[in-house]
Amino acid sequence: MRFHAVRNQRARTAACHGVTRAGARSRTVTLGVLAVAASGLVMTACGSQNTPGAASSSGSPGAASSSGSPGAPSAAACVTSELKISLTATGALAGQAGGYLKFTNDSGSPCRMSGWPTVTGLTAAGQATRLGHLQASMFGAWHYTAPPPVVTLQPGNSAYAIVAADDKPAGSSSRCPAPYTRLKVSPPGDPESVTISAWLPGAVSYLPACTAADGSPTAGTSTVTTLSSLPH
Repeated sequence: MRFHAVRNQRARTAACHGVTRAGARSRTVTLGVLAVAASGLVMTACGSQNTPGAASSSGSPGAASSSGSPGAPSAAACVTSELKISLTATGALAGQAGGYLKFTNDSGSPCRMSGWPTVTGLTAAGQATRLGHLQASMFGAWHYTAPPPVVTLQPGNSAYAIVAADDKPAGSSSRCPAPYTRLKVSPPGDPESVTISAWLPGAVSYLPACTAADGSPTAGTSTVTTLSSLPH
């Protein structure tokens, strides 16, 4: 006897009823056994279908989660007006000084972040410099891997981005330009911003404005990520 998989839903249901009736009409042990076997196979196939409305979930409701690709997250993008933005875990390490920009979801709904925040360094004299996108940082032992993670923040949870700069002059320079005393910060994709202090308590200095040998600013930011992916 040969069995065929029935893929159509309506046909599969009809097959289940048909085989059950065939088993009931059988008068011999042999045909009865075959009918039951056939009925079992078809009903097993029917029973393996997904129940409409069923869903699987993973992760803790209160924790920030991260996935390697953007996909199609259901949460809206985090915006400045719904975030608390601060500078934490500051210090100096391996020729760099900096800290972690902390983005805390201050709203009542989940939101998502992905990519580089927009950060502008402001000196005491008001000079503004747009910080670059770091590809790696000794400060946070971080390096960029494409695509940037998507971090989903439940209310009260936080995402982080490194902000760091070389703290020593390069080339023939004997000193660095005046440091950044404030940082103008926006989460990825939002034009609105907040301005916070650029003071680094752990380094006992403001964020350095040192330049590379070619004169380009060394200060920059990483992509947004989770705290668990950074030394702390």
